[in-house]
Amino acid sequence: MNWIDIGHVEDIPVLGARLLKTRIGCIAVFRTAEAEVFAASNACPHKGGPLAEGIVHGQKVTCPLHNWVFDLNTGEAQGADEGRIATYPVRLENNRILIDGDAVEQRSAA
Repeated sequence: MNWIDIGHVEDIPVLGARLLKTRIGCIAVFRTAEAEVFAASNACPHKGGPLAEGIVHGQKVTCPLHNWVFDLNTGEAQGADEGRIATYPVRLENNRILIDGDAVEQRSAA
């Protein structure tokens, strides 16, 4: 994996997200209450809602437009909704957020 440093964990508010602009589109980087980080497509497959503006709860995010809930580990929609968002490998190292640059290059974020 080609790990790219994209910032300090404190750059993202607890239970919040920040956008990472890439040549393939915007990727939302989420932070949970447990100081875990996840990266996923910013666009909800339902109506294109901006997931970075959604509600982070546990290891899930709820779309701000129509309340679709996505598991940040798998990208799968939860409950009765069907759909999936792309997810990207991330890790924390010395409080720095690293994303797998190879995965970002190989997938479409939106």
